[in-house]
Amino acid sequence: MLMRTDPFRDVDRLTQTLFGLGTQGRPTTMPIDAWRAGDEFVIELDLPGVDPASIDVDVERNVLTVRAERPLRANDAELITAERSRGVFSRQLFLGDALDTEKVSASYEHGVLTLRIPVAERAKARKVPVQGAGADEHLSITA
Repeated sequence: MLMRTDPFRDVDRLTQTLFGLGTQGRPTTMPIDAWRAGDEFVIELDLPGVDPASIDVDVERNVLTVRAERPLRANDAELITAERSRGVFSRQLFLGDALDTEKVSASYEHGVLTLRIPVAERAKARKVPVQGAGADEHLSITA
């Protein structure tokens, strides 16, 4: 289960759109899609033009943090338009206890960072046999 806990995200996104610059103290967020596919959660984050070496994915307890950086342009460049955010990007996701944070995998392709987090074994549905009153009676319940 993924939980969003940042109520000011839309205000931050608007501010970052207007100024287009992320700093260490005030990083830019990145667009995200997240869904469950079978026994895993998949998270995709848009990071076009970011060097894969600058991407840092960290999991501490149930908090997943993604940080990346797209460098600023040289100061001697005459900008005609600048709509793409530059600087530091950061996103934190609070993961529920039902996910196995020890087995997070990450890949980066075509400007999209994809994270895969398996559902923990203890959170998967399983069959529980139920003994009936008679010796030959067996029931099965899915938990």
